Amino acid sequence: MPEGPRPSSVERLKRALLAHVQQDFSAPAGAIVGFAEILLEEAPRRGLGRLAPDLKRIRESGLALQRLVEGLLDPEDRRDADGDYEAFCSRLRHDLRTPINAVKGYGEMLLEDARGAGAQDLVGDLEKMLDAATRLLLRIDSLVAFARPAAADPAADHVMEHLSQLLRPVPEAEVEAGPPPPSRILVVDDHISNRDLLARRLARDGHHVVAAGDGENALSLLEREPFDLVLLDLLMPGLSGYEVLCRLKGDPGRRELPVIMISALDEIESVVRCIEAGADDYMPKPCDPVLLRARINSSLERKRLRDRDKMFADQLRAEKERSESLLLNVLPRPIVARLQGGESAIADRVPDATILFADLVGFTRLSARLPAAHLVKLLNLLFSDFDRLALRFGLEKIKTIGDAYMVAGGLLDARGDHAACAADMALAMLDATGEAGQRLGEELRIRIGMHTGPVVAGIIGTHKFIYDIWGDTVNMASRLESHGVAGAISASAELHDRLRGEFLFEPAGRIDLKDKGPTEVYFLRGRRR
Repeated sequence: MPEGPRPSSVERLKRALLAHVQQDFSAPAGAIVGFAEILLEEAPRRGLGRLAPDLKRIRESGLALQRLVEGLLDPEDRRDADGDYEAFCSRLRHDLRTPINAVKGYGEMLLEDARGAGAQDLVGDLEKMLDAATRLLLRIDSLVAFARPAAADPAADHVMEHLSQLLRPVPEAEVEAGPPPPSRILVVDDHISNRDLLARRLARDGHHVVAAGDGENALSLLEREPFDLVLLDLLMPGLSGYEVLCRLKGDPGRRELPVIMISALDEIESVVRCIEAGADDYMPKPCDPVLLRARINSSLERKRLRDRDKMFADQLRAEKERSESLLLNVLPRPIVARLQGGESAIADRVPDATILFADLVGFTRLSARLPAAHLVKLLNLLFSDFDRLALRFGLEKIKTIGDAYMVAGGLLDARGDHAACAADMALAMLDATGEAGQRLGEELRIRIGMHTGPVVAGIIGTHKFIYDIWGDTVNMASRLESHGVAGAISASAELHDRLRGEFLFEPAGRIDLKDKGPTEVYFLRGRRR
């Protein structure tokens, strides 16, 4: 007998043999057992309970076949007393053929009975089971050859290539329930019998199943279609399951998709590596149907909980944005930020601000003449134009009172040009009023009053609260507006003195203002060129 491999080589071959045998040869055996179990459930429903004894014999033969294939991996079972591997291989051929021949013999008889009874769905499963048995018979010689310690097989090299990646040390830097609601599940396996069996089992649980025979096809399907779960074979030719898993978990759009790895490898390094890469679970081949169903249900339930939490988070975010949007329509943004920061009483003394009041001339006559809907449309159109101007010039709309519009500059920022911005807005408001009147077919004119100086600003009320301003500067601007001229901008002497280098003013004389007495007033006419 030739000298056996050195111990290290034997260990490598044993590990390669484990992957090769369980990956290539246990799949047909698992398919035989799986289809036998499905047929045992289906036959009584079709009134073919008489088939049950033979189906049980087939299942037992399939289980014996699985145990035999798994036993090949035990060194104690592979060594005969005399060290005669040829005798061992001869006995192995006999042991493998015995259960397979039983499957084929009983299966062919059952196939005739099913065809005679017109049970086409049973016929299809029996044919697939017999096909698995036939494929296993064809592989017996190569299996026996591969079982020899000195054997060399290209398939082993392919398996070892993957083993070298999957079983290497992980670098520190990489670090029975009822049927669930129907879900879309992608089954990825290079063995057609594995794919078909998994698809049948999952379809019986009410899932919609799509199958892929390799990693590239799986990624292509995932790009085009939505799935709730992926059952992913670890060792596949070409793109391995581990590489598919890493690509999925590296994609932010598909990172949360649950993935259950299925493999003939039971090496702890492979399990750890897949879990660290993001796999939700890891199942050995052949899969126990009850355990597989439980693992799938658990992964789908976790996904449903994550999806529900994400939906609630999106709803909360949308509600928060909606609430903030509504709040920003009532209060200035800096004030909203202070309220959200925990301030309950907001009151500020502003040493220098510019206040503008505008009032629609002849509004009482308009309100008596126009229908309510037309009147509201008129005010909404006009004040919406004013709102856009306030945003354009960086001023803060304070409030509207009936047909009066109040705006202020310099309240919430340290800009020193708030008076000029307010003057620009006042001039633009005159033009906007004329344009709105033309659109509505009405003659519209406004009076404007402006003053600059210190004010007090703050929040008033706890229900339907507003941001308001008070002080002599506010009163002065209001008096200038009420004593003003239609189509003109009345400005105080203080505003005139500040802006006369940039704007054109016309003296309006001294006007007796309520609570102010004779006061020097100017008309703002425009900007200097």
